[in-house]
Amino acid sequence: MSKGITSTEGLIRKVFAIAHQDDDVVFYRGHSNREKYKLEPSLYRKQNFINSEHLLFRELLIANPSEFTGDSSTFEKLVRMQHYSMPTRLLDITSNPLMALYFACKSTPDKTGEVVILKIKRHEIKFFDSDTASCIANLARLPKQDKDDIDFKLDKEPFNESLPVTRLLHFVREEKPFFINKIDPADLSKIICVKGKMANNRIISQSGAFLLFGLNAILPEEGNAQILIDRVTIKASEKKKILQELDSLNINESTVFPYIENSAKYIAKKYET
Repeated sequence: MSKGITSTEGLIRKVFAIAHQDDDVVFYRGHSNREKYKLEPSLYRKQNFINSEHLLFRELLIANPSEFTGDSSTFEKLVRMQHYSMPTRLLDITSNPLMALYFACKSTPDKTGEVVILKIKRHEIKFFDSDTASCIANLARLPKQDKDDIDFKLDKEPFNESLPVTRLLHFVREEKPFFINKIDPADLSKIICVKGKMANNRIISQSGAFLLFGLNAILPEEGNAQILIDRVTIKASEKKKILQELDSLNINESTVFPYIENSAKYIAKKYET
């Protein structure tokens, strides 16, 4: 059951009290409205996004090619797309609980917020160059019909020889030329935690990592065998006070979103009264 807090100090006490093993890594996510927001990537929030994923991916690349010249993999491109609010199969998480608390309080001041606590075994965490991450990320480039035609009942060899998986392998080999035909069918429907490159100021400032959702993957609100979940609630009436406490710790719009326009807005607001 969710536990409530009334201050920044309260969250810190909860974090210190979390029971975990030495091989557990703890991440956090803030929801400003605990009734509205679920543990699902933005791509899943509308069926039209799911149906058009491969088009969303290509349209943004066509419209802004120079933004992606430094990205060597589809996963890195998805991270950048997520940064620019494009619906993707990524869900942002953070290793900084105070960052999650900021997001839980920064909007919808009349709604109860929550900090979601996720425990993941260290050996389950992937990095940006992971083969599994490449396979799941490149699902974004497959048309919906190809994704629908993937037959997960096939054994590994015929699975890798099937037409939609052959197309997926082609995309993976564009970034990993020596990748062999050995995709495990189970991997494509997993939810994995991926640590990306600190490629932009927002990821750095927010201590960011990502959950990468495989095909039709759903993360139950109570968690699963790989991702254990707990929750801490924040009453709407406490949000303003907590944001003031976080500001005193230099966690505010200017530092969470480190762009000059946000710094300007934050500084101007301090002096407006």
